[in-house]
Amino acid sequence: MTLRLPKPRLPLPRPLPRHRRSRFLAGAAALAVVAGAGTWTAAASGGQPPVRREDRVLDMPGAGIDTSYFTAPGPEKRPAVLLGHGFGGSKDDVRAQAERLARDGYAVLTWSARGFGRSGGQIGLNDPEYEVKDVSRLLDWLATRPEVRLDAAGDPRVGVAGASYGGAVALLAAGYDSRVDAIAPQITYWSLADSLFPQGVFKKLWAGLFFTTGSAGGMQPGGPAEASADRPSTAAGPGAPATVAAATACGRFRPELCAMYERVAASGMPDAEARALLERRSPSAVADRIKVPALIVQGQDDSLFPLDQADAMARAVAANGAPVAVDWAAGGHDGGVREAGRVEARVAAWFDRHLKGEAGADTGPAFRVSRSGGIDSTDGAVRLRGATGEGYPGLTASRREFALANGGGGRGQAREQTFANPAGGTPSAMSSVPGIGGQLAAFGAGLALDFPGQHARFDTEPLPEEVRITGTPTVTLTVRSTAADGAAVLFGKVYDVGPDGRQQVLPHQLVAPLRVEDAGQGRTVELRLPAVDHAVQAGHRLRLVVAATDLGYASPAAPASYTVAVQGPLAVPVADGVRTAAAGLPAWTWGLPVGAVLVAAALLGIRRSGRTGAATAHAQPQDRPQPGAPAGGAAPLPVPGPGDGVPLDIRGLTKRYAKGQDRYAVRDLSFRVERGQVLGLLGPNGAGKTTTLRMLMGLITPDAGEIRVFGHPVRPGAPVLSRVGAFVEGAGFLPHLSGRANLELYWQATGRPATDAHMAEALEIAGLGDALERAVRTYSQGMRQRLAIAQAMLGLPDLLILDEPTNGLDPPQIREMRDVMIRYAAGGRTVIVSSHLLSEVEQSCTHLVVMDRGRLVRAGEVGEITGGGDTLLVVVDGPVDEITVAKVAALEGVGSARACEEGLLVRLGGATAAELVAELVRLEVPVSGVGPHRRLEDAFLTLIGGTA
Repeated sequence: MTLRLPKPRLPLPRPLPRHRRSRFLAGAAALAVVAGAGTWTAAASGGQPPVRREDRVLDMPGAGIDTSYFTAPGPEKRPAVLLGHGFGGSKDDVRAQAERLARDGYAVLTWSARGFGRSGGQIGLNDPEYEVKDVSRLLDWLATRPEVRLDAAGDPRVGVAGASYGGAVALLAAGYDSRVDAIAPQITYWSLADSLFPQGVFKKLWAGLFFTTGSAGGMQPGGPAEASADRPSTAAGPGAPATVAAATACGRFRPELCAMYERVAASGMPDAEARALLERRSPSAVADRIKVPALIVQGQDDSLFPLDQADAMARAVAANGAPVAVDWAAGGHDGGVREAGRVEARVAAWFDRHLKGEAGADTGPAFRVSRSGGIDSTDGAVRLRGATGEGYPGLTASRREFALANGGGGRGQAREQTFANPAGGTPSAMSSVPGIGGQLAAFGAGLALDFPGQHARFDTEPLPEEVRITGTPTVTLTVRSTAADGAAVLFGKVYDVGPDGRQQVLPHQLVAPLRVEDAGQGRTVELRLPAVDHAVQAGHRLRLVVAATDLGYASPAAPASYTVAVQGPLAVPVADGVRTAAAGLPAWTWGLPVGAVLVAAALLGIRRSGRTGAATAHAQPQDRPQPGAPAGGAAPLPVPGPGDGVPLDIRGLTKRYAKGQDRYAVRDLSFRVERGQVLGLLGPNGAGKTTTLRMLMGLITPDAGEIRVFGHPVRPGAPVLSRVGAFVEGAGFLPHLSGRANLELYWQATGRPATDAHMAEALEIAGLGDALERAVRTYSQGMRQRLAIAQAMLGLPDLLILDEPTNGLDPPQIREMRDVMIRYAAGGRTVIVSSHLLSEVEQSCTHLVVMDRGRLVRAGEVGEITGGGDTLLVVVDGPVDEITVAKVAALEGVGSARACEEGLLVRLGGATAAELVAELVRLEVPVSGVGPHRRLEDAFLTLIGGTA
């Protein structure tokens, strides 16, 4: 049931595979077409063949169903595809995909489900008696089309695809209608009861959004859909009381669903009747009948339909003997990176194999998971890398066990811990807020909040090596409750905790609820934690938190105390057979060992300038007597001496391209950088940033102008370059040597004493742990990136230049790099960073220089350029009245609040963004997005005229 919140847009469905099976003849006269023939249109783009579209309203029992039928010219018979849409959307959401499939040789039929778009009827949540039978009637109609290939009379060759709500109906159609030949469900549910009532706990926030999105406001039968899969159509927001959401929703839902929701929302606890109602509408009800090839794509960032739903699908369909492939894609209902193009290509290949019968179609591996591969330096986008396995490992593959101790140190035995469930379940801990978590993460504010006295915490020892969690961690608990009924409602989560013990990451913001009955005298239970794919670095700890509340779920209103003890270790699944695609090393690294010898000889020939090709240039200042700010948790850094000038002063810098008198890489560029600043150098591709940095390091000579570093002019080999450290255009390492040996060899090549290298501080920054002793050829891209940055920091240079320092780093490493740069400059040094990742620049840098087409566009403080740093824009669904504005302005930690066109402008006065969101939800403000009042991205695009 894809819900529509402002950002990010959720992936839309795709066509799926099909498999020849026995068919039954369709019933006669199943459909009547309203007003005779439909309306035909044709469209073509980019020289592609035109696609013909026929719009019809098909008369079905109790509703007119709005459809569109897409075909491309050609006399041949072709397979058919049914494309379903997400919850709150309509057939228009999948039109572009339908046209692509039509051009690929399919007859494609899209439709708006009952209660959505221009279709009539009431929402039945894929009721087998209504929505599922509608699909069978659509198959009847397809069987009458002359261009559709038939397997038998009344039996079209057909696949069904869809995301979320449409994905569930694809599964249900395969279970109820044997004419379906292949399916490709995406980000959807297997059991709606388990999704909305996991482990007996009511998922109140998502349930409220469902009934809000399907509300009566603006979505009348036959009228245009006012909501889409990304945006609710009513002002009732995530924090709205459940009864309010139900009151506005019942006009569009079937009465039995309204009654069920009102009953559960009022009690805060699902009953047997509610579970049975949702189970009848779930694919799990027909698990033994789904026997067609299934490509199952599930999002990793999904607190609505997590990975265990896809696991249940895969196991059931495989048990029926049908081909199954499982794909854990990036993103999901909670936002994140979209992989629409990749998934679309895979689904198309799956269709080609199982619908067209193309044996050579590459349908991909049996299992694939998308993993972060850092940031693409060309556009600032998150780079993804696929990891694959020959078979689907499930959620409990080979496991590693880690002993737990009471939180804080990871030492000693784990004792039982007692904590409180507060009266009314408030304040609530926070894991993920639908549609907002991804936005806050990009803004730099984590969502995870655990209130003191409301949770138990257990830590492992620091991990001796990196551990990749792939699946569902488990732990056995003993639970006691003082509640009158002896029950306890708990929420389990596993954090990745950094070496300092403070920085913690909740993978994909996921939490596992658990209701424990009859725990008055104590009860032992297994806690199955959220299924994730997450790498925990060496030196980090795993932290198990068991909390009494969570914002997304209903907790008991009566106060109680819970006592929890761990019984045994934390069992972590590690899918050793799933291998990540390696990032390619430069070709020269695979040369003969003699090549390495030659490179080493070249390094040893470098003198005090300390430069290696286009990779690095830096060194050691002569006087550093005073203590400074710590870097990366290491010992205090020495503070640079006063020097004899500002760190960097550029005046009239100009560089022409090699061919062309009037073509400039850099033209008349002037700016100045002071001590203690972190300067962001920004500009679109071709702006001249890298050329400027290369001139700054003396690697190329300017045609005009001057560069002064600490008052001294820069030229190739200038002694002042010994005070500059740089990482530009990647670093070259000897692949057969360890990381430590590469750093030591580099420093020896500078000719300086080993004691001046400050190797310990640089290695602390790198955070590579035991990997420093391994050959560099075994490093991932992110590990090589961190080693290169550590190399640039050897000697603790006064001026540090970093070109795309976060490229290849995952989000936690990016945050660490941000802190490193800030701390490094705090001791009186200067950092210049060139990056396409604007959100990181905004949070890391104190000053900015914006370039475009070789010229300076703007220079100044970040706040001056972006228009303010402590003001947040809170996007709200619907108008905000004066009373709400006054309540927000009166919140502790809020400086001021005022209404604006999009919602609220809130100036923080001590509160964090996450704390503000929690308070807004408590005040029942319908929040749909939070971000800076004016993001650097907005200012940047304005300055360069949108040329990036």
